[in-house]
Amino acid sequence: MIGKRLKGARTAAGLSLRALSDAIDNKVSAQAIGKYERDEDMPRSGVLIVLARQLGVSVDYLISDDELELEGVEFRKAASSSAKEVATIEAKTLNMVEKYLAVEGLLNLSSQEWDAPREAPYWVGEPRDAEDAARNLRAAWQLGHDPIPMLSELLEERGIKVMSLDVDRIDGLAAQVRRKDTRSTRVIMIKRHTWSERKRFSLAHELGHIVLNVAEGCDSERAANRFAGAFLIPAEVLRQEMGARRTDISIGELISLKDRFGVSIQAIAYRCKDLEIITQATFARLFEIFTDRGWRNEPFEEPHSIKWDVEEPDRFQRLCFRALSEGLIGLSRTAELLEIRVRELEERLDFVA
Repeated sequence: MIGKRLKGARTAAGLSLRALSDAIDNKVSAQAIGKYERDEDMPRSGVLIVLARQLGVSVDYLISDDELELEGVEFRKAASSSAKEVATIEAKTLNMVEKYLAVEGLLNLSSQEWDAPREAPYWVGEPRDAEDAARNLRAAWQLGHDPIPMLSELLEERGIKVMSLDVDRIDGLAAQVRRKDTRSTRVIMIKRHTWSERKRFSLAHELGHIVLNVAEGCDSERAANRFAGAFLIPAEVLRQEMGARRTDISIGELISLKDRFGVSIQAIAYRCKDLEIITQATFARLFEIFTDRGWRNEPFEEPHSIKWDVEEPDRFQRLCFRALSEGLIGLSRTAELLEIRVRELEERLDFVA
């Protein structure tokens, strides 16, 4: 039965029952689609093909009985994000994971297991404890104190599936995807079209949700933020660069630190405040400058901003190209998996070659 998958694909497309019926030229009514989703009826093959095409999925996807469910979902999102927006992002993420796992299956790749450190999850009784968690994770992964050049690639290497989606008021999501008769898959989704320094912080923030066990009564978002700052900018390195205490700091110095660590100027200011390198008064004065210069509002363009595609996850695309090269899928199926047109796929392949 296709009900759950059809409803998920429709939600991911942001369509109501009526809008989907209109989009397929009313080949079936909204009421009929509702019956399909409740598994009270099954569409004819022609209708099934039209629905799949309109929703950007394959017929095989709609009729598959491989049940996937998101568990333990954590968002980094605007407070004003609606329940509908959240449901749409969850559906899109699940749809993307399905495609990811399908390509791995075509290539006979066992889905890479999450490389959880032995000590994880790290207990956090207050946000400051996340500092130790970040330090311990860096040690477990043998990262030293150096800046991390490509965080999305590092997380993929550690068994976390990283995906980017075109979303608006949601910067990131972390979750487990439970599969029938197999272990859960760890997933992080990030906003595609935003500056890469923001992507990097979102990735580290969502990693925090994965590795932290936050005590009841402790703000999990503050803990994940503290973890992200500590993971991307180790305290020892920042104090060595800036000193233990500062009465002031220039914008030029913050830009230089941004170039080194690949995080936003604002994130560095927060980090300096958390480590008590600067006072609350200095921090407030800096944020007045950030606000005056428009860096705290869309499109969040600070000096030396890093283009969106620098920190773009790439493993799924590489697997799709490999499956295509090995003759396991054709051009149209590859374009469908990557959610692009065939012409764009051909251009990418030519560029890669």
